[in-house]
Amino acid sequence: QVQLVESGGGLVQSGGSLRLSCVASVNILSINSNSMAWYREAPGKQREMVASISRGGSTFYADPVKGRFTISRATAENTVYLQMNSLNPEDTAVYYCNAVWVSRPYWGQGTQVTVSS
Repeated sequence: QVQLVESGGGLVQSGGSLRLSCVASVNILSINSNSMAWYREAPGKQREMVASISRGGSTFYADPVKGRFTISRATAENTVYLQMNSLNPEDTAVYYCNAVWVSRPYWGQGTQVTVSS
């Protein structure tokens, strides 16, 4: 069983920044870990992947966030971060941490990010 706890969401003005954190209850570098990622779900829209990082450290970004968001990790703390810069109202959503563990997906409870114009 994998537990994920997100934090760092909030209300920010357009152009501002936020950093989300996701603490995992397992060793994110374990051989059982496939990847970790951040998804978001805006009202009326499907949940979409924002960024991911593999166990080997390879990263992927969705086109809308390339150049603005950065995914990173602190392996000693089993924590994954999402640094979000140049935020705009279209980034408003609930952001979810995702971990693929032994090929099964696990989700955090989500953290709300609201960007005002």
